[in-house]
Amino acid sequence: MCLIAFAWQPRSPFKLVVAANRDEFYERPTAAARFWEDAPQLLAGRDLSAGGSWLGITRDGRFAAVTNYREPGKLRADARSRGELVTEFLRAREPPGDYLRTHAGLGDRYNGFNLLVGDGHGLYYWSNRAGAPRRLSPGLYGLSNHQLDTPWPKVQRAKEGLRLWLAEGGSCLGDLARVLADSEPAPDHLLPATGLGLEWERLLSAMLIASESYGTRCTTVVTWRQDGRIDFLEVPRGPEQGPTRRFSFALPAASSAGADYPALGAAPLRC
Repeated sequence: MCLIAFAWQPRSPFKLVVAANRDEFYERPTAAARFWEDAPQLLAGRDLSAGGSWLGITRDGRFAAVTNYREPGKLRADARSRGELVTEFLRAREPPGDYLRTHAGLGDRYNGFNLLVGDGHGLYYWSNRAGAPRRLSPGLYGLSNHQLDTPWPKVQRAKEGLRLWLAEGGSCLGDLARVLADSEPAPDHLLPATGLGLEWERLLSAMLIASESYGTRCTTVVTWRQDGRIDFLEVPRGPEQGPTRRFSFALPAASSAGADYPALGAAPLRC
């Protein structure tokens, strides 16, 4: 992912709400979100180049998402894929705090990253460019390609969109996905200076990115209700759009049985 707005334990029917855009080169092969054949508990899209993912959740309530840390000129060709950070946590069994304490010394295996991991008891943030992992307090947060809550314009806009969605009742996942569909770049005087040059800084400042070779590949919305229901929406973006995909299931401790909803086809996005 390259843009994530999320609310942890807001004063609402939700335990967790996540709205995220994944930005990537169009040529990189990708599989749409599904429950994986080799890991049936795991719901996520899949990077078919390196085998990992950018965001996922499991049937027993483990959640993870990753963004790249933007630092041009410092990428190591021999680094491990950052997508494995997501899938390794989702396949693991340890509580997120224990898991991070065990793995925090391994951050130098990767190029710069921001990682979110959690379960129903805690949500944690770890970046190998920002010190030790830390447990997050209840609140509304934003994350892009710098540290947590760095006030880049698109991070601020995404957080505000999520705040308004929650204030209005949070009833339609499609409305939250549309918040992140804004392709307006930030004004030049608000652009970050990350070393990419003005043209790329402008392009990447939009919540929804579109160029000839690189852009937003999908928008994902995940809601975790206090009653244990998980709803997952993936909206394809970019030049080769497939169908919108929706899934819903109940966690094992929830009182009602869950059901999976497959792809809806190419119908217009609704709630």
